[in-house]
Amino acid sequence: MPSMDPQEIATYLAAAPKRTPVKLYVSLAGPVDFGSARVFGEGSSRIVFGDWEELSPILETSAGSIRDWVVESDRRNSAVPLLDLKGLKARIEPGAILREGVEVGEGAVVMMGAVLNIGAVVGRRTMVDMGAVLGARATVGEDCHIGAGAVLAGVVEPPSAVPVVVEDRVLIGANAVVLEGVRVGADSVVAAGAVVLSDIPPHSVAAGSPARVVKRKDARTAEKTALVDALRTL
Repeated sequence: MPSMDPQEIATYLAAAPKRTPVKLYVSLAGPVDFGSARVFGEGSSRIVFGDWEELSPILETSAGSIRDWVVESDRRNSAVPLLDLKGLKARIEPGAILREGVEVGEGAVVMMGAVLNIGAVVGRRTMVDMGAVLGARATVGEDCHIGAGAVLAGVVEPPSAVPVVVEDRVLIGANAVVLEGVRVGADSVVAAGAVVLSDIPPHSVAAGSPARVVKRKDARTAEKTALVDALRTL
C-alpha cells in the first residue's frame, strides 16, 4: 500500500481552508441569525456548530439578544480535519487521533491515544497500540504490532525524504523509535526502547540505541511475539 506522495500532501495543505470549528451553547433573549452555522434546539436554548471566524463577530453584534454562551473548541486554524471513522472495517478506540488522508486496513486496531498523521498507512490486522505515533506517510504492513509509545517518524518535507516503511508481520516494541527513511523487513522484531537509524533485514531481531541486529528470529522469538487473532475480531 503506497503512502501519499509528498507533493499531494503539500498541495492539499496549501489549498485546504484553515478552520477553527466550534460547538456553541447559547441562551437567547431574542432572535439571532447565526449565518451558515448549523443550529439545533428550540425556545431560548440553542446548540450551534460552525467556524469561529464567522461566529465570533455574530456573538459581538448580537450581544443584546444573548443571555449567556459557552464555546467548545479543540483546534485553531486547522488545515487537516479528522478522518471519518464510520466506514472503516477496523476497531478504533476512544482517544485515538486519525487525520484525513490516513488509510486503515480491514481488521486493524488503533488503541487509545494513538496518533496517525496525514498519509500514514496501516495494513490489515495490524495493531497500533496506546500512545503510538505514526508520522506523515509512515507505512505499516499487515499483521504487525506497533507497541505502546512507539514512534515511526513522519516526513512531508523535504519532498525527497523517504518515509518509514514497516513490512508485514513486524513487531515494534514499546517506546521504540524508527527514524525517517528506515525500512524494517518482514517478520522482524524491534526491541522495546530501540532507536532504529538504519534498515533492519527481514527475519531479524534488533535492539539497542542505535539499534543493531542481535540475532535471527527463531521459533522461541516467534512464540513470544505471536499475535492474538481474537483481539482483531470485530
